Amino acid sequence: MKIQDLLKKEVMIMDLKATSKEAAIDEMITKLVDTGVVTNFAIFKDGIMKREAQTSTGLGDGIAMPHSKNAAVKEATVLFAKSASGVDYEALDGQPTDLFFMIAAPDGANDTHLAALAELSKYLLKEGFADQLRQAKTPDDIIATFDSNSISQETVAPQTVQSTSKGSDYIVAVTACTTGIAHTYMAEEALKKKAAEMGVGIKVETNGASGVGNKLTSSDIARAKGVIIAADKAVEMDRFDGKPLVSRPVADGIKKSEDLINIILDNKAQTYHAKNQNDKQSGESDGKSGLGSAFYKHLMGGVSQMLPFVIGGGIMIAIAFLFDNILGVPKDQLSNLGSYHEIAALFKNIGGAAFAFMLPVLAGYIAYSIAEKPGLVAGFVAGSIASSGLAFGKVPFAEGGKATLALAGVPSGFLGALVGGFLAGGVILLLRKLLSGLPKSLEGIKSILLYPLLGVLITGFLMLLVNIPMAAINTALNTFLQGLSGSSAVLMGLLVGGMMAVDMGGPVNKAAYVFGTGTLAATVANGGSVVMAAVMAGGMVPPLAVFVATLLFKDKFNNEERQSGLTNIVMGLSFITEGAIPFGAADPARAIPSFIVGSALTGALVGLAGIKLMAPHGGIFVIALTSNPLLYILFILIGAVVSGVLFGLFRKIK
Repeated sequence: MKIQDLLKKEVMIMDLKATSKEAAIDEMITKLVDTGVVTNFAIFKDGIMKREAQTSTGLGDGIAMPHSKNAAVKEATVLFAKSASGVDYEALDGQPTDLFFMIAAPDGANDTHLAALAELSKYLLKEGFADQLRQAKTPDDIIATFDSNSISQETVAPQTVQSTSKGSDYIVAVTACTTGIAHTYMAEEALKKKAAEMGVGIKVETNGASGVGNKLTSSDIARAKGVIIAADKAVEMDRFDGKPLVSRPVADGIKKSEDLINIILDNKAQTYHAKNQNDKQSGESDGKSGLGSAFYKHLMGGVSQMLPFVIGGGIMIAIAFLFDNILGVPKDQLSNLGSYHEIAALFKNIGGAAFAFMLPVLAGYIAYSIAEKPGLVAGFVAGSIASSGLAFGKVPFAEGGKATLALAGVPSGFLGALVGGFLAGGVILLLRKLLSGLPKSLEGIKSILLYPLLGVLITGFLMLLVNIPMAAINTALNTFLQGLSGSSAVLMGLLVGGMMAVDMGGPVNKAAYVFGTGTLAATVANGGSVVMAAVMAGGMVPPLAVFVATLLFKDKFNNEERQSGLTNIVMGLSFITEGAIPFGAADPARAIPSFIVGSALTGALVGLAGIKLMAPHGGIFVIALTSNPLLYILFILIGAVVSGVLFGLFRKIK
């Protein structure tokens, strides 16, 4: 899409009458309302004024670009207006403004305007272009001015410009504004243009409304001399740990691009130190991070977003069963347990609404982690299909009569959603490659049409195939877990309980926890999951073991460690395994094996007794949602005492 497609002659104002900023905004919005582009004056103005409250959109040099992405906008439009006398628009340079581009962007997924706005940025940065607009007399002259300065046929400067005058200087930058519409792309173009003039290599990442564009990789960051952040909102910073960095408002990226570049080149930028050292390598790794770590990263990207739905919904459903148990349910109505009494039914339905999002959110955000924003829709669809069990031969259709209308798919559950998330992300990455040859002017159409349509189409049909084996595997797994008893339950409990203590919040711990929550979905209606019970009990042991060790072996711990032991009581009871990490990290050879023994023992005892849990989190606060609260507490205490004594005995006196 070209900017001319958004510049509509019928909404242009060739002689703006207003002399103040708000009056000018009102006059332009009125024109948009009168022409049917904006449906509600007040709603759209509220969006415009909220943007102005961040920083003025008066860019200087007589140009202003007020903008809003707003529910009151029917279609993406750029209103052009010019004033003969100029308006006091509170511009960044303090001078009157006489050229206006009011950008009205529709709310939702329509990102076609972004490519055109990025193009507009290039026009406005061209020498003498603004003066040509000032000379124009009619709307036709405005369009002709854009046509005569068309850059569609020009060679676009590459993102990375080869240095010609300053050795091998290379800089990376990030641009972002609050709405991700105008300033983001203008700052990008200004920095690229100035770097080209100065002979400096540069790569600019845009954090725009359509997501992250031209994302910086870890290798880009590593070889850069420094980093420029031109942003009015938070951007991912930890990846720049140890690099010279200058951070300024996005307006400085537009108006002071040369100054920002020189700060890096003259070594005047301060070294940035990340607050979260663990995430400093969060830029793209160019595939060098290894398959295992990439899998874990994407999986956790989905799991972290899923857990609030599982925890909130799961506990609400569990409370429904608790109410019915307390109030009593006739034997002939046990099939309605959890929804027999009205109060229970209310809790169950609210919890069910939250719980129903579990699989779509898991798959959606796995795909998002892999392919960013375009992966979301395909991922959500994959998760929903996994939840419904739709598959070839299991899709009802009216033409086939009653026999086909009665068809019902078998949900593939957590495993199906997991596969679906990775599948959806992979499909979007493939589409990106296949569509990379499209002209830049069609960039917007990819986000609004091609990625959603083709992503859903391909992922959906693939899931109809994938669901067949995954549903069978999920059914077999659930049948096995439902029938856990005796030695099999003991072994399962021992395994997942021990895993919770291996790295206390790390990949092994998370793997066990994710497996436990996966079993909960299929078992909550039948009283809960033995696996989930073993997981939570095993995870509570290490912090409680720390307390036991510091209490019984005071001479082996200093005062600070003993105080920390007291805080671990609360963490342990709350199912926060990470409370034991400082002790495990300080003495891993003695602490971790001790913790594993106690956690594994507790998990095995829970499995042996067949104790079920209906909640995915909460520790002591959801103890009533276990099938045997007293015995459950006893097993946790046994594990904590065993681990605490072993840790204390093995610990050397300081």
